[in-house]
Amino acid sequence: MARRKRTDAPPIFDAELVDMPADLRWREWMNRIEAVLFAAPKPVDRDALARVIGRDASIDLLIDDIREALRGKPYEVVSIAGGWAFRTRTAYADAIATSAAVPVRGVGLSQNEAMVLVSIAYHQPVTRAGVSEILGREVSRDIFGALRDKNMITAGPRSPTAGAPFTYVTTKGFLEHFGLDTLRDLPDLEGLQDAGLLNGGDGAENSGHLRHSSAYVAGIETTGAEED
Repeated sequence: MARRKRTDAPPIFDAELVDMPADLRWREWMNRIEAVLFAAPKPVDRDALARVIGRDASIDLLIDDIREALRGKPYEVVSIAGGWAFRTRTAYADAIATSAAVPVRGVGLSQNEAMVLVSIAYHQPVTRAGVSEILGREVSRDIFGALRDKNMITAGPRSPTAGAPFTYVTTKGFLEHFGLDTLRDLPDLEGLQDAGLLNGGDGAENSGHLRHSSAYVAGIETTGAEED
């Protein structure tokens, strides 16, 4: 007697939910998106969310409804690096820190690393020489290497200047870490200058103001250590 072939294929996932009433279907799609965001260690992009909802469903409208449903909750859905993620609201930052139950989120940037990162974020693509000019002093290659190791920056296009040196740009990891959807969400440079947090001049003047504003821009956390 011939044996039946064993099939181990998983059941087909029902994303469309056509047998459900429209209101229940919409609520289930909202629940699925919330579940995916809750379980994901990083922001979830549009393509990933599209796999768990109907083809004609609007991810943006579903996200809007989830945000509305979360009003009054201590957490929210935010847009980060082209995707979405759950984040606790800033109003509860002190409570979280006081509880000591959640590790402090940071990449251990020194003051000098933070200053270089701020310079790159606002002037990218920019060469190492360009960053040195902005800060008014020579910047060690080791600082750029450390920022690359921390997935904050990467090599950009070659500069059209003599020798065609590589430029540096920020990464998607930079956006994710500092909770930015795009670089357009960086604090306005002119606004920082008007507030006295960033000087409009060049060289040594900018270095002094960047030293005070580097921890402010994009919520960068520093260790306060200095590097040569």
